[in-house]
Amino acid sequence: MAPKFKRILLKLSGEALAGGKGFGLDEDTLADISRVIRQACGMGVEIAVVVGGGNFWRGRTGKDMDRTRADHMGMLATVINSLALQSALEAAGVETRVQTAIDMRQIAEPYIRGKAISHLAKGRVVIFGCGTGNPFFSTDTAAALRAAEIDAEAILLAKKVDGVYDCDPNLNPQAKKFDELKYIEVLNKGLGVMDSTATSLCMDNNIPILVFGLDDPMNIIRVLNGEKIGTTVSN
Repeated sequence: MAPKFKRILLKLSGEALAGGKGFGLDEDTLADISRVIRQACGMGVEIAVVVGGGNFWRGRTGKDMDRTRADHMGMLATVINSLALQSALEAAGVETRVQTAIDMRQIAEPYIRGKAISHLAKGRVVIFGCGTGNPFFSTDTAAALRAAEIDAEAILLAKKVDGVYDCDPNLNPQAKKFDELKYIEVLNKGLGVMDSTATSLCMDNNIPILVFGLDDPMNIIRVLNGEKIGTTVSN
């Protein structure tokens, strides 16, 4: 069966890379995710990845810390995760490139759209680090921006929960899960899919967001095969 998408952007939270530890990196989790990405590449899917940095840094730790500086620290956390994922992917036999929005040529390529698309066309996985390279923008917004730039057909948003709910399912066992949503519903209801900037960018560029749980990394394959799991946000 042919995959539903030819080119996708996979958004991974930093917390997902920590596994059950909550902080840092879990090697088994990285290996499991990498094996599934290798399988997806074998299906002919071109894969770009944006990783968050929440397993190392989640913003200002006090009122005296400058927001811009705190966001730059978060960008560096995403680079740690990008390099860790690159290492795991290459150990799994997947050729990978890391591109960063902030120039750090000694350890990664600078982000260049044409070069990224060329890598994807050659079957390489491209990991985008440093978010957008600008403070006050989340890695969700970076995912939406890069997806638009590389003409990705969808964003696969892998989270700790298995979809989008009307409230936090960890706090309310009666929380209602949505199978499908429109972008404007996400914005109007303030649902925690992506931040409002990222959601608006996806809406303006008609990029569907497929939200699912990463407790089982094989969910990535299920989504690519068109199975109805999680929540789909679209027009």
